Amino acid sequence: MPAPATTIVHLDEPVWLARQAAHDARVRAWTDPHQARAARGEKHPVYDFLFHYYAFRPAWLRRWHPGPDVVLGGAAARAFLRWPEYREIDGGVSLDPATLPEHRRAFVLWLRDLLAATADRPAFFGCFGLHEWAMVYRQTPEELRHNQYPLRFPPDEIARIVEASAIACTHFDAFRFFTSSARPLNRHQPTRATVPLLEQRGCLHANMDLYKWAFKLAPFTPSGLIADCFALALDLREMDMRASPYDLSALGFAPIAIETPAGRAEYEQRQRALAERAQPLRMRLLRLCERLL
Repeated sequence: MPAPATTIVHLDEPVWLARQAAHDARVRAWTDPHQARAARGEKHPVYDFLFHYYAFRPAWLRRWHPGPDVVLGGAAARAFLRWPEYREIDGGVSLDPATLPEHRRAFVLWLRDLLAATADRPAFFGCFGLHEWAMVYRQTPEELRHNQYPLRFPPDEIARIVEASAIACTHFDAFRFFTSSARPLNRHQPTRATVPLLEQRGCLHANMDLYKWAFKLAPFTPSGLIADCFALALDLREMDMRASPYDLSALGFAPIAIETPAGRAEYEQRQRALAERAQPLRMRLLRLCERLL
C-alpha cells in the first residue's frame, strides 16, 4: 500500500513569528522560575528533576521549531538555516527529514517500536507510586536524596509499609534507583534490555519520558509537542512526589497518602487520568517517528 500523500503547510512570516512568540511565552512560565532559583542557589525537589534528570536546557526548550512538512515564509526564516536539518526551498525554509543521520535513524526505529509496544500493551494501575518509597527503603538520613525535607514516617515505619506492599515497578529508570535492599522486593527485575518488553502506558515514568523522547527527536519535533509533553511531565512529577514518603507540604504539595486505602484510590484515579492524557501525545510521537523513517 503506498504511503499517504504528505500535506505541506505554508506559514507566512507574521503567522510563524506569532507562533514562535506564543511558544516562548508558554515555556518561560516554566523556565524563568527555574533559572531564577538556580541563580539564587536554591534547589527544588519537584521541579529541578525536569531540568536536571532530563537535561534539556531551558534555552533549548524555548526554541521554536515547526516540525516536518512546514514551509516558513519571509526573510526572517533564513535564520533557521543555522541548523543543518533545514533547507531553503521554493517558497521559504523547511526541515528536511532526509538529513536524519544513520545513527539517529537507528534510534528512531527503536523508539518507534517502543512507542508502539507501549501504546498497545495493557496499562497497569497497581503500582501506587511505591517506587519512591523503595528509593528510601533502609536508607540513613544522610543517604536520602532530598534530606533537606522531612519524611512523613520514621524509617522503620517506611520499611514496614514497603515490606507489606506488593511492589510492581516496570520502569527500569525508576527501578535502578531502588536501594539494594528494596530491589529483591520488586515483582519485576527490569534491565535496560527489557525496556521494550515491560514499558506500559499506565506507568507515571513511562508517560513522563514522553518529554524525553520528544526532545531527543529535536529539531524535527514540533515545539508545541515538546511543550505539551513537558506540561504533562510537570503534572506527573508533582503527583509522583506528592505520593512519595517525603513531606513537601511546606512547598504546597499535600501528600497523597498511598499507605491508606483512600490514598491508593486517589492515586489510581489520578494515574488513570494522566495516562489518558499521555496516550494522544504518544501517538503524535509515533507518527513523527514514522514520518522521519
